[in-house]
Amino acid sequence: MNDSSDLARDVAKRRTFAIISHPDAGKTTLTEKLLLFGGAIQMAGTVKARKSARHATSDWMEVEKQRGISVTSSVMQFDYGGHTINLLDTPGHQDFSEDTYRVLTAVDAAVMVIDAAKGVEAQTIKLLDVCRLRATPIITFVNKMDREVREPLALLEEIESVLAIDCAPITWPLGMGKAFRGVFHLGTNRLMRFTPGEERVSTDTELIEGLDNPRLDALFPDEVRALRNDVDLIRSASSPFSLAEFLAGRQSPVFFGSGINNFGVQEILQALVDWAPPPLPRDAGARDVLPTEAPFTGFVFKIQANMDPKHRDRIAFFRVCSGRYAPGMKVMHVRDSREMKLGNALTFMANERVASTDAVAGDILGIHNHGQLQIGDTLTEGEKLGFKGIPYFAPEMFRTARPRDPFKAKPLAKGLKELGEEGAIQVFEMQVNNNLLLGAVGQLQFEIVADRLAREYKVDAIYEQASVATARWLTYPDETTRRNFEREQSAALGTDVDGNPVFLATNKYNLQVTMERWPKVGFHATREHGQKL
Repeated sequence: MNDSSDLARDVAKRRTFAIISHPDAGKTTLTEKLLLFGGAIQMAGTVKARKSARHATSDWMEVEKQRGISVTSSVMQFDYGGHTINLLDTPGHQDFSEDTYRVLTAVDAAVMVIDAAKGVEAQTIKLLDVCRLRATPIITFVNKMDREVREPLALLEEIESVLAIDCAPITWPLGMGKAFRGVFHLGTNRLMRFTPGEERVSTDTELIEGLDNPRLDALFPDEVRALRNDVDLIRSASSPFSLAEFLAGRQSPVFFGSGINNFGVQEILQALVDWAPPPLPRDAGARDVLPTEAPFTGFVFKIQANMDPKHRDRIAFFRVCSGRYAPGMKVMHVRDSREMKLGNALTFMANERVASTDAVAGDILGIHNHGQLQIGDTLTEGEKLGFKGIPYFAPEMFRTARPRDPFKAKPLAKGLKELGEEGAIQVFEMQVNNNLLLGAVGQLQFEIVADRLAREYKVDAIYEQASVATARWLTYPDETTRRNFEREQSAALGTDVDGNPVFLATNKYNLQVTMERWPKVGFHATREHGQKL
């Protein structure tokens, strides 16, 4: 077999997906159980067990273990069913939505987790909108069926109406809460009997063939009549599963189960292997890049500082888009137009990292760097390409930061710069006094940054409300306009981590008046990562 057919074969085996949901729908638990069924771990931790020695594998940051939430995106690779699975767990909390938006640029499919008691929630709507921009195929997992929840038909109706996506039920629950007995698979015509079991994979799941099997009447006389009625209704009224509609992002196959009890999880893995797309062509500005092309290409979608606090490291998370990675290979850093060597790239099992010896399109590499790589950067084997990025959004909350100990000013500036480049928070430097200003989407971001500065950089800082309401990135039609604007507005100007000029408005009225006074100046609420304005 030649190199090109080897590459095509390996790319076809890749499945790269993110798990998305509203906070507390059970996303990180499902991540953990997918790793369990994929053979990547032998025993699952639980996000809620804050005092136990075992935490969820994907929640590696100290603050995540303490709070029982995910605030960063984790990457995990494992093999299942003859395929290589790249799973990206995202933060559910809305204050960290930018990190999730970035991750969604690096995947080919998504698993959406719905809490069966709460239905469709606010963050789920936002995340689905981001998926829709890229027509990302979505598999839906309705979780927590072992609790008292809403009627499955009502949930299906809500998903369709609120998220504007067709649903194709693949499994259907028999009972719910204490009366949850299992799920019926509409494709295989089998009922999988529910047996609770949290930490290890159970090998004794009972399968009952056929909906008319007398064993169902003997075991579940109260629930089976409702199941038969529901299945008749679904088969006559709802759209059957269409692979083409799913791949176009217009239809979502729906599975029911209980992540905490390992129930319904294997069906999700099988659906990803059977239906989720392998890596697809990517828009690189000048042209679309095919995943099976021999030249190596890819882009940075996330920077994480201090994954190993002992070594003060910075890891760039890199999505391979084409070609094949080999240790020690040389690539071109397109933004800087210079060559760099990829000496010892990593693959991840949450925070456990191993040196990568081979990677193809769809795989996620970790590249050690000391600030030379930024979010949105493209690496190629010579061609000048630029993969389309996801934007920074103008923050709506601002704080100033100063160290309690004046001698800690340098570590504070360094820590904020690195956390800004990582995307944990937006950092602006004021033009007048060089003070640093922090911008965030939500309050929790400030708390996490304060915790990380204290823990990772040993800086205890004072955070105060800033008299800034919103920010806009600036573009100028010519040099004269730029000089005149900067002279008049110097007190309201700053730069972001990439050196782009930013207007920091004290309130919405101030922004409106300034925009009217300077109609030729561009005021932008978003910018792409790595983009120089």
